[in-house]
Amino acid sequence: MSNQQVFNPYLPSWEYIPDGEPHVFGDRVYIYGSHDKYNGKTFCMNDYVCWSAPVDNLKEWKYEGVIWKKSDDPTNIKGAFKEMYAPDVVQGNDGRYYLYYFMGNHGTIGVAVCDTPAGSYKYLGRVKYPDGKVLGRNKERDMHQFDPGVFRDDDGKIYLYTGFSPKNPNIFTRFKPVNLNGAMGAELEDDMLTVKLPLARVAKSQHCSKGTGYEGHEFFEASSMRKFNGKYYFIYSSVNGHELCYAMGDSPLGEFEYKGTLVSIGDLGLSDKPLNYLGNTHGSVEYINGKYYVFYHRQTNRHCYSRQACAEEIKMNADGTFTQAEITSCGLNGAPLKAKGSYEARIACNLYSKKGVKFYTFKSPKGCHPYFTQSGEDRECDPDQHIANFCDGATAGFKYFEFGGANKICVEICGNANGIINVSDETGTVAQIPVKPCKKRTKYCAKLDINKGVKPLYFTYRGKGRFDFYAIAFE
Repeated sequence: MSNQQVFNPYLPSWEYIPDGEPHVFGDRVYIYGSHDKYNGKTFCMNDYVCWSAPVDNLKEWKYEGVIWKKSDDPTNIKGAFKEMYAPDVVQGNDGRYYLYYFMGNHGTIGVAVCDTPAGSYKYLGRVKYPDGKVLGRNKERDMHQFDPGVFRDDDGKIYLYTGFSPKNPNIFTRFKPVNLNGAMGAELEDDMLTVKLPLARVAKSQHCSKGTGYEGHEFFEASSMRKFNGKYYFIYSSVNGHELCYAMGDSPLGEFEYKGTLVSIGDLGLSDKPLNYLGNTHGSVEYINGKYYVFYHRQTNRHCYSRQACAEEIKMNADGTFTQAEITSCGLNGAPLKAKGSYEARIACNLYSKKGVKFYTFKSPKGCHPYFTQSGEDRECDPDQHIANFCDGATAGFKYFEFGGANKICVEICGNANGIINVSDETGTVAQIPVKPCKKRTKYCAKLDINKGVKPLYFTYRGKGRFDFYAIAFE
């Protein structure tokens, strides 16, 4: 693959960064997210790391290293808390950078500080009330703290957003008490720890949404605030899980009016049926070098514990609303991928079985369901991520390629499959590739009959057996 292109997921295949919050500091964009483990047994098992890229070249992502460890939190006695959920970072008025995070089922928001965006953060304290009591510890009035988002307004005031409002709070037995009223917002004092009262409710949950406009897309988690052209955008993950939604307002604490979906990892809203395996997603929107981008994550490995960072350009309309972004393989590339050379199958943006898709939860779906996976251990830099369990009726879709010369299409697979891979664009079949059982990675090719222009490609298998799908190539 050309090193002058970038794909989704935009980080290396062995990296699992969900919940990405993008922030431009200086001339670089930084991604702050949770850190999943490949084939993890629960969410967010690894320490926080950071990646960054120049604002004028989103194809060159740099690993900044570990910025915060679970063991750095002094309340994490003997490593009792195994998970660190979605963090966020804001630059304070003193020029330093403040990391807000949530650990395990602690129920409170921790804060760490650093002189640089991606250095080694040092513990500062816990978010608290003016009387010194820790926010989240007063069970008579507190909601469970979760997924902190932080935002600095143009006037220097800094705000914290948090919340967790599931459809069925009874299944989240370790997150008590949960908040049934939606997301919370509060201005922070100059110490970056103390909230100013009263607390505000900034988005509606399913338990209080009737007649508000949020119906069907109510707040669940993943609070994030942005400001564009004088308007405030509260971004969140809805009760549907697979989508990022947003509401707009004229002040940082609302009221906020629901406006729509930014992105769905199954393209629901753009398609009547999901075009990709579903699961939770989390992210935000950032304005980078003259364009808006929505950052989100996809699911891998047949469960919700190994998620990867993706991004798309998103269009703002004249009235300040956004048009829902389509999930693609080209993501931050700025142009369609060249139909030239080879590409790993892992960059497929659509993946589904003959019977459709599943919503990934804590258990893996059984049967003929293709999925992204890899071999080796977590964080091994062996680029072998691929699509496994590709069986009869499975489809992998890639969007988009610029065609203008390729006359042969190839696949690289391994398995006991015996059948045909039908290759199609939006108009119909453009190639048929016969495949046979093979015990090692083997290339199979066929003539490609496709018109010039920008087109998607869909690979659908018809036959017996199943295979691991490693790559496609144009010749």
